[in-house]
Amino acid sequence: MEKIDYKKEFKNFYSAAKEPQLVTIPKMSFFIIDGQGDPNTAKAYQEAIEALYGLSYTIKFMIKKGSRGCDYGVLPLESLWWSEEMADFVFSRKDKWQWSAMIMQPEIVTREIVEIARQELAKKKNPPGLPRLHFLEIEEGLSAQIMHTGPFSEEGPTIAKLHNYIKSNGYYLQGKHHEIYLTDIRRAKPEAWKTIIRQPVGK
Repeated sequence: MEKIDYKKEFKNFYSAAKEPQLVTIPKMSFFIIDGQGDPNTAKAYQEAIEALYGLSYTIKFMIKKGSRGCDYGVLPLESLWWSEEMADFVFSRKDKWQWSAMIMQPEIVTREIVEIARQELAKKKNPPGLPRLHFLEIEEGLSAQIMHTGPFSEEGPTIAKLHNYIKSNGYYLQGKHHEIYLTDIRRAKPEAWKTIIRQPVGK
């Protein structure tokens, strides 16, 4: 059986250094669910994660059992974050935050497979977030990114370091704050959590 490690194939996009660096992110396909509210308490965010993983794993096993017989690991959870008012971020007014929770899908995942898997998941578990799930392409282009190690509540200095790097090198921030969660937070201590923080830029 063919086995593909997409984390290795997309190493530049699913790994980062402790110091900021520029990367060019190509067009990629994602399962995406949009919402608003504090990710720690918003029921919609937890429902989104359940639906995203549910459909991603349903498709993974469909492809593994299919004629191609290909096996691969599901990619990490990611989220875009923004707010209508920047002050909501500065003062951590999380109830005002807008978000897009998402999981990247490899090229082997077609829209036809997605619809078949969606129907299968709806019959078996029917997670409440499933009707809000979209299959979309995103192209962030030139971006700066950095690795943050530790709890999410301590990301502030890492984000400031990234933004200072962007501005000091003659770029400006554009697009949405992007986080990629590399650690299963259910199994690791907060001080060991690894999160890629990415920010699209312009010049």
